[in-house]
Amino acid sequence: MDLDFWWLLVIPVAFALGWMAARYDLKALLSESANLPRSYFRGLNFLLNEQPDKAIDAFIEVAKLDPETVELHFALGNLFRRRGETDRAIRVHQNLLSRADLPASERDHALYELGQDFLKAGLLDRAEETFRALEAGDYALGAQRALLTIYEIEKDWNRSIDTARKLETMGAASLDLEIAQFHCELAQEALQQKKPDEARRQLDLALKANAQNVRATILTGDVEAAAGHHEAALAQWRRVEEQNASYLPLVAEKVMKTYEALGRAEEGVQLLTTWVDRYPTNDVLDVAYRYVENLRGLDAAHALARAQMQKSPNLAGMMRLLEAQQATAEEPRKSELELMRTLIRQRTKNLPRYTCQNCGFRARLFYWQCPGCSGWETYAPRRVEPITASS
Repeated sequence: MDLDFWWLLVIPVAFALGWMAARYDLKALLSESANLPRSYFRGLNFLLNEQPDKAIDAFIEVAKLDPETVELHFALGNLFRRRGETDRAIRVHQNLLSRADLPASERDHALYELGQDFLKAGLLDRAEETFRALEAGDYALGAQRALLTIYEIEKDWNRSIDTARKLETMGAASLDLEIAQFHCELAQEALQQKKPDEARRQLDLALKANAQNVRATILTGDVEAAAGHHEAALAQWRRVEEQNASYLPLVAEKVMKTYEALGRAEEGVQLLTTWVDRYPTNDVLDVAYRYVENLRGLDAAHALARAQMQKSPNLAGMMRLLEAQQATAEEPRKSELELMRTLIRQRTKNLPRYTCQNCGFRARLFYWQCPGCSGWETYAPRRVEPITASS
């Protein structure tokens, strides 16, 4: 009974204390709100109504009335940068950095935002200098990521590798995929400079970073082919099937030309037709069709195109099928087939061939690094068919 009595006393006391605390918080909030300029609330209202131009004007007025509003300066700078007014964003953040009373954490924040302004404006040297000043603290990781972006833009692959490794030590997720691509870029440069030994060294490092890097395997085959080692080149390019068969379109022509150089063209055609059967793609079919026609005749090429059309109807296969039929047709059927081929060719010749799986950027050429989002290995190495049976 005593326990029940004390509970009856505790409950109203706790309720009273909670009510008093809520009243105090409410008074503090109202007091703070009363001290804010009306322009601040007008700016917020404009933002909520998706009127950024009017919001910026209102916030500029607040900043003039109350220079101590640090967070408002950050918001204003970000709004300027998002609108592309990088010169105004830079002035806002430089103004913050000029304040002697700015706390260290806010100074790092202002430096980071200023670096982003420089980066957006394309002032890479100034952006790099700013981000390099953030070696430690809450913004160090973000600064290193920005530095990596800068080095990739500048194609400074050695510093890209160093920065990626540093990011990993700072707790970032593994960047082995990117690092392997950086080594491939260095290998590509070495090949252009006629330095095969350096190219091999970089490709070994690429495969050490990422054993499934198809590009390194393809480039290793290129190094061997340039040295006249045709069998070794073929061995590398045929490894692509084991690593990732979707990249076979990138080596089909190389493989066939090497088999021709070795005097074993029929063996190469047999391999290509096997690939077409196992991994149907328009690009491999295009290569196989030409060589089948040269070695085995038009009927064999026609049969190959017809078989692929039955498996996966598409415009590229239709073009080959029409070509084969036209070669043996008589007038006026031949003219009709030529008209159909012309119409399909006009429909497809200017269409993008590849689509980035990350950002959707479409391009006619294959890229290892997307020009849109700068992601690595985001393009499927097979053409996007503009019109297929499913569409």
